[in-house]
Amino acid sequence: MRKRSAYTLGIALICFLVLMILTPSIPQSQDYHNFADQRTFFGIPNALDVISNFPFLIIGLIGLVLSHHRNYFNLSLQGELWGWTCFYVGVAAVAVGSSYYHLNPDDARLVWDRLPMTVAFTSIIAIFIIERIDERKGMISIVPLILAGVISIMYWRFFDDLRPYALVQFVPLIAIPVMAILLPPMYTHSTYWLWAAGFYLLAKVLEATDDVVYKWTNHIVSGHTLKHLFAAMVPVFLTLMLAKRSEEPERRSLYTIWKISWTKANDGDSNVESYAYSRVQVEEPQ
Repeated sequence: MRKRSAYTLGIALICFLVLMILTPSIPQSQDYHNFADQRTFFGIPNALDVISNFPFLIIGLIGLVLSHHRNYFNLSLQGELWGWTCFYVGVAAVAVGSSYYHLNPDDARLVWDRLPMTVAFTSIIAIFIIERIDERKGMISIVPLILAGVISIMYWRFFDDLRPYALVQFVPLIAIPVMAILLPPMYTHSTYWLWAAGFYLLAKVLEATDDVVYKWTNHIVSGHTLKHLFAAMVPVFLTLMLAKRSEEPERRSLYTIWKISWTKANDGDSNVESYAYSRVQVEEPQ
């Protein structure tokens, strides 16, 4: 098992190095800071982009309280408690960091926007490893994964190259749905992971269409403001999942469950067709 883990880590590092060698650097475009909605309300510049971060603070604090107060979420593993604590700290800190950035957007402030998001992303990966692969490996991976995320931001800041940060941000977007579907869960309500991933994907689309959405809504709300609200639905769905879930008595992946349901549905249709055909044969006049 240790050899397999070492091989996997080695292959991942080699792929990363090849990617860094073969692909050109991605500098931070200064147009990124030019958001569509720059209105000032109540003396707050870029007000809606600032205020729309408030839900992150609320859900982050709620998650932290429920994780630690009388173990409301019934977190049975120590690694889970650490992982979800890091996640909710990151979510709550997004409200502070992102608000600070949007008050006066520039590269220096963008660091404090991206840092808490990275903590949340990397914590989720560690939680998945704990729940679906190995508790010990997942718990050990929490700190290295968070450090990798922090280093990717520092690399961008010092070398003006977004490639490592892009990997940290987008790998979870692909890995989490894939693992949620293919790996057997420890708990029920596993589909909530897919809902969370779907809302995050929608948030990224809204971020990319900031100005377009602002024009479509007749300058009422921008894509980036909606991006914050949709992204906040990610911890909302994960919190609902934690509140509702219980230990899975028969650990089967979503893929296996869907496959069985599809097979049963097809078998049911076949049985109905066979029954109808036999009734026709019996009722036909001889």
